[in-house]
Amino acid sequence: MPYDPNNIFAKILRGEIPCKKIYEDEFALAFPDINPKAPMHVLVIPKGAYADHQDFTIRASAAEIAGFEKAVGKVAKMAGAAEGGYRLISNCGANSHQEVPHYHVHILGGRALGPMLAKMS
Repeated sequence: MPYDPNNIFAKILRGEIPCKKIYEDEFALAFPDINPKAPMHVLVIPKGAYADHQDFTIRASAAEIAGFEKAVGKVAKMAGAAEGGYRLISNCGANSHQEVPHYHVHILGGRALGPMLAKMS
């Protein structure tokens, strides 16, 4: 999936679309998902223009990768998910149903989330 500089997350990073910031540093921005799938559902996006996890791991600097991962952990703790447990999801490409071509991690928690995927028949 190629990076689209006009995707919604790029527009949020440029300040063209407002968001309710939960956390921001030089590497990441976090805000609530507008269509939550759990009582606590937060998105964390890197500040750089990366289409997906594969793109991020290939092109991002070591400092960007470390900074982003630390931000995900900080946001989970700040949101209160660390105590009861949480799930991280990052869809990568068409088969995973990635909807926005900007790398992002979903942090979900606040209740028992059930099995990860439906069992194969």
